[in-house]
Amino acid sequence: MAADEETPDASTSEADATPERIVDISESLIRYVEVVAALVLVVLFAIGVFDLALQIVTSALGGDITDPLVVVGFIDTALLLFIIVEVYQTVVAYTQESDTRRIVKLVIYTGVIAMVRKAIIFRTGEYSSERAALLAAAAYTIIILGLAVLLLVERRTGK
Repeated sequence: MAADEETPDASTSEADATPERIVDISESLIRYVEVVAALVLVVLFAIGVFDLALQIVTSALGGDITDPLVVVGFIDTALLLFIIVEVYQTVVAYTQESDTRRIVKLVIYTGVIAMVRKAIIFRTGEYSSERAALLAAAAYTIIILGLAVLLLVERRTGK
């Protein structure tokens, strides 16, 4: 009888170990995917820097570099590159299992950069009416102010 009692215990511990192994494997898989995502962002950033340099050189050679819309396009591209960097840093922070406060700060910075980018490239002519443009501008303003408040709160509570 003692042998019969040990067999169910062994199968029970084996059954318990299987879900744990599956979870361990899935956690490892997630970490590998996070690293791949970080590498993809590095490649996108490198391509973006090359593209920005190419845009600047092309505009300088073509004489369009003094056109304000062209300069705004450069700024738009540069801010997009900053967003890629912030997202990369967020992915790395997740991968390294950093402090949640650091991750939240990175997400807020990413939001601020994204909204400033939207404000810089904002053109009323892209909207169907003045009312739609005004509504979009008001929404951008509210989001930027909300992010600024979040950033202030994070900085004050972080010290």
